Amino acid sequence: MTAAHPKVLVVEDEPSQREVLAYNLEAEGFDVARAGTGDDALLLVEEEVPDIILLDWMLPGVSGIEICRRIKTRPQTRSVPIIMLSARSEEVDRVRGLETGADDYVVKPFSVVELMARVRAQLRRTRPASVGQRLEYDDIALDAETHKVTRDGHELKLGPTEFRLLTTFMEKPGRVWSREQLLDRVWGRDIYVDTRTVDVHIGRLRKALGVHGGDDPIRTVRGAGYALG
Repeated sequence: MTAAHPKVLVVEDEPSQREVLAYNLEAEGFDVARAGTGDDALLLVEEEVPDIILLDWMLPGVSGIEICRRIKTRPQTRSVPIIMLSARSEEVDRVRGLETGADDYVVKPFSVVELMARVRAQLRRTRPASVGQRLEYDDIALDAETHKVTRDGHELKLGPTEFRLLTTFMEKPGRVWSREQLLDRVWGRDIYVDTRTVDVHIGRLRKALGVHGGDDPIRTVRGAGYALG
C-alpha cells in the first residue's frame, strides 16, 4: 500500500536529471512525485505533504531558495526536510541555502549513493520507522524491520493496518492526528476509505494493546482526532 513507503518530492527542471533521481529513489522503495517548476512543487505540497523534498536551486520562474522559504514558513510543512541540490559550490551559497531553511545541501554533480544516504539520514530523524528503526514509547516497543510489537515484554498480534497506525503514532508521540491525516498516512490518498473506518481500526488497536492489561495509551481528542499519550 502506498502509505507504507516514504513519499519523496523531486523538484528539478531538467527532465533527464529528474528521471535519474526518480528512478534511483523508486529502486530504493520510495514513492516519488515529480515537479519541473517551483509553482508545480507548491501545488503538489498543498495536495499532499511529502516526507522529504529534493529541491533544485535553479528553477524557471520561482527559485528553489524562494520555494524552500515558502515551505518552511508554513506551519503544515515546516518540519518537512528539504535537501537542496545546486551546482553552486561556494560556501556563501551553501550558507544561504541552509539559512533559508534547507536541512542539507548537495553540490552537483553528486554521487547518487551519497544522496540516497543523505535522504535516509533525514528520514531517520522525521520518519524513523520508514528506514527500519526500532521505536519505543513507555512499555511499547515496535520493530519496523521484523514487524514485531511488544508491550511490557509480551508480543502483540496486530493486523497490517493496526501496525501502520501504531507506527504513525509512535513516530510522533503526543501529536494529534485527524481522521483525514490518518487516512492519508495509513491507507494512502489514492484509496477511498470512509473516515469511520479509522475509528474501527483504532478500536482494534486499543484492544490489541490492552490484551495483557495496562492503560489505554491512545487518547481521543474530541473534535480533533487521536494521539498517543
